[in-house]
Amino acid sequence: MNEEIKRALELIKRGTVDLIEEEELIKKLEKSYKEGRPLRIKAGFDPTAPDLHLGHTVLLRKMKQFQDLGHEVYFLIGDFTAMIGDPTGRSETRPPLTKEQVLENAKTYKEQVFKILDPKKTKIVFNSQWLSKMTAEDM
Repeated sequence: MNEEIKRALELIKRGTVDLIEEEELIKKLEKSYKEGRPLRIKAGFDPTAPDLHLGHTVLLRKMKQFQDLGHEVYFLIGDFTAMIGDPTGRSETRPPLTKEQVLENAKTYKEQVFKILDPKKTKIVFNSQWLSKMTAEDM
């Protein structure tokens, strides 16, 4: 493993509890550097409130580290899942929001996220781009 991969791996592992298998990550990094193609790092956030909270900054800072290593970051806004009250990780469902409420919250997310992430190296994606096309049977 070359020094560039070692340095990247150390940075990525710093402050993390769970990762994909280290050997798999090393292979992905080696392939990325060999081919000159960045990894695509994605994380999703449902805009159920107007503000990102302190807990979000942990993941956002890790995403920034990937940007600093030259990788692509996708900030996924869960506008579709926010409207239906996705209960993932909760013991009760969240109340559904209107599309207008979700988009207003998403607007503030975009303003706030760039206090950490580099806007030139960040792609904003909305999950409604593909989820709204699905039928109930598809889900």
